[in-house]
Amino acid sequence: MRRWLLAAALAVACWAVAPAAEARTVRWSASGDPNTMDPHSQNLGTVTMVLQQIYDPLIHRNPQLGLEPGLALSWRQEEPTRWRFVLRQGVRFHEGEPFTADDVVFSITRALAPTSNFGIFVDTIERAVAVDDFTVDIVTKVPDPILPNKLASVFIMSRSWSERHNATRPQNTRQREEMHTVRNTNGTGAFRLSVREPDVRTVMVRNNEWWGWQVPGNRSNVTEIVYRPIASDATRVAALLSGEVDFVLDPPLQDLNRLRNAQGLRVLEGPEVRTLFFAMDTHRDELLYSDVRGRNPFRDLRVRQALYHAIDIQAIHRTIMRGQSVITGTLFPEQVNGYVREEDVRLPYDPARARALLAEAGFPNGFEITLDCSNNRYINDEQICQAVAAMWTRVGVRTRLNAMPLATFFPKIQRDDTSIYLLGWGVPTLDALYSFQSLLATRGTAQGDGIWNFGRYSNPRMDALIERMKTETGEARQAAIREALRLYREDVPHIPLHHQMIPWAMRANIQIPHMANNQPYFRWMVVN
Repeated sequence: MRRWLLAAALAVACWAVAPAAEARTVRWSASGDPNTMDPHSQNLGTVTMVLQQIYDPLIHRNPQLGLEPGLALSWRQEEPTRWRFVLRQGVRFHEGEPFTADDVVFSITRALAPTSNFGIFVDTIERAVAVDDFTVDIVTKVPDPILPNKLASVFIMSRSWSERHNATRPQNTRQREEMHTVRNTNGTGAFRLSVREPDVRTVMVRNNEWWGWQVPGNRSNVTEIVYRPIASDATRVAALLSGEVDFVLDPPLQDLNRLRNAQGLRVLEGPEVRTLFFAMDTHRDELLYSDVRGRNPFRDLRVRQALYHAIDIQAIHRTIMRGQSVITGTLFPEQVNGYVREEDVRLPYDPARARALLAEAGFPNGFEITLDCSNNRYINDEQICQAVAAMWTRVGVRTRLNAMPLATFFPKIQRDDTSIYLLGWGVPTLDALYSFQSLLATRGTAQGDGIWNFGRYSNPRMDALIERMKTETGEARQAAIREALRLYREDVPHIPLHHQMIPWAMRANIQIPHMANNQPYFRWMVVN
């Protein structure tokens, strides 16, 4: 892992000394397309990778993922439950509206709305208050030691623009709602949305009035970004090799050596703060899409352990991921605050033990399930699911694979229309609470709790530990995280697989820092 971190640091160093160059259009591609342009509707990497070019949060991330001023020049904790943010003056939204404290109050309130998928970032907030035009106090219900980390993921919108377009609450993607923010934006960021054709192209042009161009480090010469989703790996690679596109966020692993050796191209590689795992429905009395009647096998720990033992993770690492993964037995990688190496232990690959556990649980002949999986979101996601489906079938859990594009996959699991599914989870706050609260808290008990817990796992002991993480500090908080990681390992609410390694492929004349959150920041890109 240190080797990969060193490589990332060297990439940042190369970017930092890059010479100035003439302005350029950059043609960018990845496998999936954002399913909305609403900045508070979907907390998905495919959405934020575009919207973070257009919108600003109060607090930015730097190339090392540390915090730095965004629309807020400074912030401090005035009282245990009150934070004060001093805002930039002279900032305007793309359509000309002046940025003020009123927009911050509106955006925080909007992110708290029931249709928002960003509740995890504002869950402790009671209210935002405008002290004056350029000062905002955020009052929390309980002390929140990581509030600045959370607010680095909350984009700020224009209140007047949102009201004008009947967009005072986020789009409801579960109901496939159509509203102005699905295809239109109005941020304060480095680029403006010019063209939005879903699943075809998204064009952004440089905002020459962006306040950030005066900040050292934001020295991009990119004047236009043309994003094209290309679902086919072969077509995406061919487009890069032919010069049709300049930058590919997700080159297929099987083509990396070819791309490394291609004239005029280069590949940046490093670890991503993202963990892939399988989550199971542990809530229903009868499992969906199964031949078991009147019973849910996944509510039995022995069944969950059996599926875990049946996975040959080394084979996946070697043949499907081609060595480009970090095998894990825990919830998040070591870059995240709270990681405990002693709890990063997998159940061993043991098909015989898997069969024995199934028999003990009352399924000596196994049973049928349907595995839901995306086919264009994570690195080799469908291939991973194909391999695991075969492994589970061999121990008696006959598995049908239901692979689909992310535009179909995410709405499906968000409707709880699933029995077992693959998910890749990033940690934008770089803190353990984000993962535990989103994925493992009993859903609906508090704002943000269980917002991505579509298996509806519920354990009072886990809930109590998550509540401690929310308010405690220092060693007491770290002890709660350690205990929660131990419970995660013992109770098997998920079957962890690996942390992703992420390669980016691009023209050799492009310089950009490789980011562990797998988000390209074009305000830092230089094209020579």
